[in-house]
Amino acid sequence: MAAASEDDAAWERAIAAASKNATSSSSAPKSLALDGAVKSSTGRLPSPALLERFASSLEELSAAGARLSSLAGLPRLPALRRLSLPDNRLSGAATLVAVAEACGATLRHLDLGNNRFAEVDELAPLAKLGLETLDLYQCPVTKVKSYREKVFALISSLKYLDGADAEGNERLETDDEEDDEEDDEEGEEGEEGGEEEGEEGGEEDDREEEEGDEEDGEDGEGDEEDEEGDEEAEDEEDEAEENEPNADVEGRLENGSKAGSSLPNKRKRDNEDGNTGDN
Repeated sequence: MAAASEDDAAWERAIAAASKNATSSSSAPKSLALDGAVKSSTGRLPSPALLERFASSLEELSAAGARLSSLAGLPRLPALRRLSLPDNRLSGAATLVAVAEACGATLRHLDLGNNRFAEVDELAPLAKLGLETLDLYQCPVTKVKSYREKVFALISSLKYLDGADAEGNERLETDDEEDDEEDDEEGEEGEEGGEEEGEEGGEEDDREEEEGDEEDGEDGEGDEEDEEGDEEAEDEEDEAEENEPNADVEGRLENGSKAGSSLPNKRKRDNEDGNTGDN
């Protein structure tokens, strides 16, 4: 009992840490990764209550290297799609019966690599679960004659066994990567929509710039008219400056003519004065 209590305490700490890392405080975790977090002294999973609280949301559960030898007490997990239990001590059909009862309706990916399954018959509880991928690498069963053919025949829904299909073609991408690709496609559609909006906005900006250039062109015509007016004014000023010397010459000529006309009168007066003096 003491060992079981210690195990539960260790499991509880591991689950609390994993759920905190997997989710925000406002939602339940969809994935719990407990790999290597607990080395079970009893060979069992934690008390069902520790996992049942996540039953409605949990889609992925991983407990690699936990020294598990039994899955007795695995709680009902109706949303679980991926169960990873590699590097443990699991074996026997009873172990897989527990899996089928707990999450058989939704389970699609099961990793039991490096466990102790030795006979194909032990896998019988998986026959009608709808599994798509099963990993049994490094299990003794992989050494059974015609192992691959027998497992594919047993589990008709199976697409990949130990990373390859029935013809031996290796799996190039996981279901997670396919889901990521779908998300990327949706993101690309959103980006394309944004680019189209950007292009439309750019065309509108170009049109506005062209209209602005046309207005600038009209303003430029007005500037040309102003420049022509300035040139005419400058020409008039130049003509006025050219005419100024002529005006000065005319003024001097007029003054000279006046001065010349006064000289005979002066001489006449001088002559009259001289005649008077002689008398």
